[in-house]
Amino acid sequence: MIPPGNILLLLLLPVATAQVTPGSCSGCGPLSVPLLAGLVVADAVVSLLIVVMVFVCASSRDRATQEDGKVYINMPGRG
Repeated sequence: MIPPGNILLLLLLPVATAQVTPGSCSGCGPLSVPLLAGLVVADAVVSLLIVVMVFVCASSRDRATQEDGKVYINMPGRG
Protein backbone atom coordinates (compact mmCIF):
# COMPACT_ATOMS: atom_id res chain seq x y z
CA MET A 1 0.00 0.00 0.00
CA ILE A 2 1.21 3.52 -0.74
CA PRO A 3 1.88 5.68 2.35
CA PRO A 4 -0.46 8.70 2.61
CA GLY A 5 2.46 11.14 2.46
CA ASN A 6 3.43 9.89 -1.00
CA ILE A 7 -0.11 10.32 -2.30
CA LEU A 8 -0.13 13.91 -1.05
CA LEU A 9 3.20 14.53 -2.78
CA LEU A 10 1.85 13.14 -6.06
CA LEU A 11 -1.25 15.34 -5.77
CA LEU A 12 0.83 18.47 -5.12
CA LEU A 13 3.34 17.80 -7.92
CA PRO A 14 1.26 19.45 -10.69
CA VAL A 15 0.79 22.52 -8.49
CA ALA A 16 4.54 22.81 -7.94
CA THR A 17 5.35 22.42 -11.63
CA ALA A 18 2.81 25.12 -12.54
CA GLN A 19 4.71 27.59 -10.33
CA VAL A 20 7.99 27.17 -12.26
CA THR A 21 8.28 29.42 -15.29
CA PRO A 22 9.84 27.89 -18.41
CA GLY A 23 13.45 28.91 -18.93
CA SER A 24 13.97 29.91 -15.30
CA CYS A 25 17.11 27.84 -14.93
CA SER A 26 19.85 30.08 -13.57
CA GLY A 27 23.41 28.94 -14.06
CA CYS A 28 22.46 26.03 -16.30
CA GLY A 29 24.64 25.44 -19.32
CA PRO A 30 23.52 23.76 -22.52
CA LEU A 31 24.29 20.08 -22.91
CA SER A 32 26.22 19.16 -26.00
CA VAL A 33 25.16 16.16 -28.06
CA PRO A 34 28.39 14.16 -27.41
CA LEU A 35 28.03 14.72 -23.67
CA LEU A 36 24.41 13.63 -23.70
CA ALA A 37 25.26 10.58 -25.83
CA GLY A 38 28.08 9.69 -23.42
CA LEU A 39 25.73 9.90 -20.46
CA VAL A 40 23.21 7.62 -22.17
CA VAL A 41 25.90 5.09 -23.11
CA ALA A 42 27.39 5.14 -19.61
CA ASP A 43 23.94 4.60 -18.12
CA ALA A 44 23.33 1.65 -20.43
CA VAL A 45 26.71 0.09 -19.58
CA VAL A 46 26.17 0.45 -15.82
CA SER A 47 22.65 -0.99 -16.15
CA LEU A 48 23.98 -3.98 -18.07
CA LEU A 49 26.70 -4.54 -15.46
CA ILE A 50 24.07 -4.55 -12.72
CA VAL A 51 21.93 -7.05 -14.66
CA VAL A 52 24.94 -9.33 -15.24
CA MET A 53 25.99 -9.20 -11.58
CA VAL A 54 22.46 -10.02 -10.41
CA PHE A 55 22.32 -12.92 -12.88
CA VAL A 56 25.70 -14.27 -11.74
CA CYS A 57 24.78 -14.01 -8.06
CA ALA A 58 21.36 -15.58 -8.59
CA SER A 59 22.65 -18.46 -10.72
CA SER A 60 25.35 -19.37 -8.20
CA ARG A 61 22.68 -19.97 -5.53
CA ASP A 62 20.95 -22.64 -7.65
CA ARG A 63 23.92 -24.99 -7.69
CA ALA A 64 23.51 -28.14 -5.66
CA THR A 65 26.05 -28.65 -2.90
CA GLN A 66 27.57 -31.95 -1.81
CA GLU A 67 25.58 -31.90 1.41
CA ASP A 68 22.21 -32.14 -0.34
CA GLY A 69 22.37 -35.93 -0.24
CA LYS A 70 22.50 -36.07 3.58
CA VAL A 71 19.44 -36.99 5.60
CA TYR A 72 18.54 -34.43 8.23
CA ILE A 73 16.22 -35.03 11.16
CA ASN A 74 13.52 -32.37 11.67
CA MET A 75 13.91 -31.03 8.13
CA PRO A 76 10.93 -32.08 6.02
CA GLY A 77 11.67 -32.42 2.36
CA ARG A 78 15.30 -33.44 2.86
CA GLY A 79 15.42 -37.16 2.64
